[in-house]
Amino acid sequence: MTATPKRFIAGAICPRCAAMDRIRSWENEGVLYRECVSCDFFEQLPVEDTSSPEMETRVNQPRETPADDTIQTVRIITPPDR
Repeated sequence: MTATPKRFIAGAICPRCAAMDRIRSWENEGVLYRECVSCDFFEQLPVEDTSSPEMETRVNQPRETPADDTIQTVRIITPPDR
């Protein structure tokens, strides 16, 4: 039996009684649960299917940087006195 300890969720609002900071959550055998300690609201959250591939966007793609390995010398010139 794999169960996580019951923990209160900070800032969570109960969908039934609208009480804040009264929701606690835990996981048991891979199933997520949450309940309100004020009004006995109870919900079993569906197991998320992680097998679907992530949609390709410009954010999750590796950035192609041009390979510029050439070395350039820099000459520092002092301005003439005026």
